[in-house]
Amino acid sequence: MKGIFISFEGPEGAGKTTVMHEIASRLKEQGHAFMVTREPGGIPIAEKIREVILDADHQEMDGKTEALLYAAARRQHLVEKVLPALEEGKVVLCDRFLDSSLAYQGIARGLGLDEVLAINLFAIEDHLPDCTIFFDVLPEVGLERIWKDKEREQNRLDLEELTFHQRVYDGYQEVIRRSGERIQVVDAQQPQSQVVENVWGIVSSQVNLYRNS
Repeated sequence: MKGIFISFEGPEGAGKTTVMHEIASRLKEQGHAFMVTREPGGIPIAEKIREVILDADHQEMDGKTEALLYAAARRQHLVEKVLPALEEGKVVLCDRFLDSSLAYQGIARGLGLDEVLAINLFAIEDHLPDCTIFFDVLPEVGLERIWKDKEREQNRLDLEELTFHQRVYDGYQEVIRRSGERIQVVDAQQPQSQVVENVWGIVSSQVNLYRNS
């Protein structure tokens, strides 16, 4: 039995990482085999690429360089960690995947959604998430959360102007329009407890549907 692949997406400060770990706790309580991971990162090679991409000192990084680095990290993470976990029948919860590149580099950086999609399809082949949950929060709200969180390390993307983050948000809307039923949207401006419940409803239904298929 192969597993199920669920990715978590959203603008900066959407709260998806915190919620993802809450969902992992519930999966554990119910006895599901699962794995929590992130992009870029999740394995040593990809974590090193992450350091290069997000280093606040690398302001001169070219947009195409950024897109290619994300795709490279994604490929290694996929083949080394995600696919083996799916082969073991696990529920894989991944903090960001392909859709982040489409929104951030394809739209916000102006590289072209189709162009960035082509790079990433080469990297991941046909391995798209079974379900993607988008945490819908306005850019200004997400950024305010970030600046209030004193424990969160500020990375290169956090330092971008508000207009960049607005383009990211618009990019996600275009990605959602193109993705059919794969992406499910959750209002992430609600209280965190309600967001957790909404996300759990999606994840549990996906897992139950998969287990009973």
